[in-house]
Amino acid sequence: MKNLIKTLLVVLGLAISAGCGTSESQSGTTNMASSAPSVGQSGVKDDQSNPNVVQIAVSSQDHSTLVAALKAADYVDALTNVGPFTVFAPTNAAFDALPAGTLESLTKKENQRQLRDVLEYHVLLGVYKAGDFVNGRRMGTADGRAVEIEVNNAGDVFINGGKIIGTVEASNGIIHVIDKVLVPN
Repeated sequence: MKNLIKTLLVVLGLAISAGCGTSESQSGTTNMASSAPSVGQSGVKDDQSNPNVVQIAVSSQDHSTLVAALKAADYVDALTNVGPFTVFAPTNAAFDALPAGTLESLTKKENQRQLRDVLEYHVLLGVYKAGDFVNGRRMGTADGRAVEIEVNNAGDVFINGGKIIGTVEASNGIIHVIDKVLVPN
């Protein structure tokens, strides 16, 4: 709630500032700040709020490959937005288990859309805790496909065969660390 209020105050302040422009700015003269390239939500610096899913991944030694893939797919800003998201985050070891050359091929500039599709296959819209998953249920992913949920007798949850090995809550959703990269069919 505090973040929402802060955001509204910033927007209100910007709106007031825009309405109180000088005749110089109204005459068409641009200032240097407006010519700088814009950054998305990931460019916002905030050390006081709870971290979002990307900030958590960036701070994890076990997810450096995932972070590099997010950057290569230009998907960082999307996952720093409000959400809420459920992200299945493969570990570095899961990426290492892919067939040789797969990751290198996907991270090429010409394959950016394909990489983004793979990453979106790891995202559900909404927050689903491990206890929310039901055996045999299919859940729609951000890329329009679906993953299948399996819950074994011990209560372990698997997403398309990838086991949830840890869970971290974020300001804009929840991250389930998994031991497999989910590859859409």
